[in-house]
Amino acid sequence: MKAASAPASGGGHIRTAAVAKPAAADQPLVPAGNTPAARVAATISMRLRHDMQRLKQIKSIDRKVAAKREMLPDYRAWCDGLLDAGRGADTSTLEPTGADDVLPTIMVWCMDVGDWSRALALARFVLRFSIPMPKRYERDAATLVLEEIADAALKTQVRGDAFPLDVLEAVELLTDGIDMHDQPRAKLFKAIGAELIRATGMSTGDAIIPTIDRATAMLTRAQDLHDRVGVKAMLRGLEKAKIAATKSEAGNSAG
Repeated sequence: MKAASAPASGGGHIRTAAVAKPAAADQPLVPAGNTPAARVAATISMRLRHDMQRLKQIKSIDRKVAAKREMLPDYRAWCDGLLDAGRGADTSTLEPTGADDVLPTIMVWCMDVGDWSRALALARFVLRFSIPMPKRYERDAATLVLEEIADAALKTQVRGDAFPLDVLEAVELLTDGIDMHDQPRAKLFKAIGAELIRATGMSTGDAIIPTIDRATAMLTRAQDLHDRVGVKAMLRGLEKAKIAATKSEAGNSAG
């Protein structure tokens, strides 16, 4: 599928520019001609190329993330224009912008800095219009989004911190039915199950057992997809928790 028409600098979109072949296979497309769309696309492509060169010179991961956080506002108007064009489209095809590498790259940067809401908004656009990922990412968009967010959640959970369950469930819904390898999806189900386990500790009354059942279902799916995903101890813990919750519920009923 094709990407959207080039947006004006303040959002919205304008006429599509003709697109010239890039000098290298993984460099942003640069539109030919001297139309307003071509100039806007050429500017944003040049900015992305400059920023990527700057990032290559930074060795520290933390500093790279800080630099991306600093750079991201410069791409907001461009991406907002594409999102607006997508909302107004009544087909699954939009015209090329001449800078089609920009939005999927910014989607990844948003994940890198932990801006999950923005990343998911861009991911929905990328998946709806089948925008190809730049070759440097080596994965299709659905797998990349699912695995990056699942990995971020698992790292957060290892530290003992919570990860937004609604983000994980949004990723599950967004990628449901898309063909991909089993291991990344198993990681997502594990992360969801872990957050549901956390939720059982905050559940009361009739909500406890259904929450345990949801967590068990997620972790069982993870185990079925990848038997070394590391959820067996979690499942045993849930089994014990359900027995205890059932006994407690029975005792309360009897009382």
